[in-house]
Amino acid sequence: MPEVVVMVTSSYPRFPGDNVGTFLEPIAKAVAARGHQVHVVAPWHPLVRRPPEEDGVRFHFYKYAPVTSLYVFGHASGMRADVTLRYRAWLAAPLALAAGWRSARHVARQHRATIMHAHWVIPGGLIAAMAAPHLPLVVSLHGSDVYVAETVAPARRAARATFRRAGFVTACSGDLGRRAVALGADPQRLETVPYGVDVERFQPAPAARETFARELGIGAGVPLVFSAGRLVRKKGFEYLIDAIARVPSAVLALAGDGTLAEELRTRAAHAGVAERVRFLGNLPQDRIAAYLAAADVVVIPSVRDDAGNVDGLPNVVLEALAAGAPLVTTSAGGIGAVAKPGRTAFVVPERDAGAIANAVQRVIDDPESGRRMGATGRALVRDEFGWDRVARRLEHAYSRALAFKSSKR
Repeated sequence: MPEVVVMVTSSYPRFPGDNVGTFLEPIAKAVAARGHQVHVVAPWHPLVRRPPEEDGVRFHFYKYAPVTSLYVFGHASGMRADVTLRYRAWLAAPLALAAGWRSARHVARQHRATIMHAHWVIPGGLIAAMAAPHLPLVVSLHGSDVYVAETVAPARRAARATFRRAGFVTACSGDLGRRAVALGADPQRLETVPYGVDVERFQPAPAARETFARELGIGAGVPLVFSAGRLVRKKGFEYLIDAIARVPSAVLALAGDGTLAEELRTRAAHAGVAERVRFLGNLPQDRIAAYLAAADVVVIPSVRDDAGNVDGLPNVVLEALAAGAPLVTTSAGGIGAVAKPGRTAFVVPERDAGAIANAVQRVIDDPESGRRMGATGRALVRDEFGWDRVARRLEHAYSRALAFKSSKR
């Protein structure tokens, strides 16, 4: 039976190709494609450029601040280095929570919602739970929400209350699921649902290698190493820069922006590889896809940072596998679910620049081994990580939440 789903989120791609909250868009569209009515409730941002409806998904962006400078709630702008909340985010939070509650309540009532689906237990889960206490609630965990709940006492209390209220919880990795249980989630009402990947957008394209070699100004025989992500501690990019210093002639193209940008540039200079590291800034998804296809090696050096924060399952890992790229990565967070040592990826220890360098050099010296693993990785994500599969598992979550709500009456 089709449901009317109100998705409450603090992040969503603000315009086509935006690299913020990229997984939210295919989740919403995949659920809508299965016949459900989907309403996305999210904070407004000055960069929002979305029509009222797109591919069956209706948008409701709420304003919450009197001045543009306070629009730092959500859209990956509320935290510094993904570890501490920005001062302005603390100031904006009460305004945003109140506005989000009003908007979610209005949308749920106006469109006769049957399911509240919150992304991130904090703040999305809290907003959704308060906005429609009579409706079944599904909470999807993505990483930073669990970390904030673990480290900030008021958020921890809010998360525990939301978990008690939730009919079902999904986590993008087993690690996140276990941490949610420690915070109060019921393991009997929790399931790991990894992200999907668009295997049409992210696919092998050997011809892209020459195009990007020209763009980056590197010779035909120079190895191209690529990575992408927000420039924050848990991404581990400092270890990748150190590794490049140990791989003669290789050029690193690093896409993304964040609070560590200047620190990483300085690190590259001190390591003597500034001329071999290209900081590309934020790139649209199509450009990320092309770089993944063009690279000789893709490195995702994720770590559990000193504060204990770690990604669930970075989108770029699945995207690299879909592109058939030779992948070097760690097993941090949920990466181990898809990065199988010797089968789909070269898996190295966290924070080990030497191990990263050795794995990159191995691919450069034996490209055929990298191509074989790339082909195996693409087959894995094509067969097991499509977005329709994710949507079907979310439908199961909706059914469980509906049953839980009925049992409480």
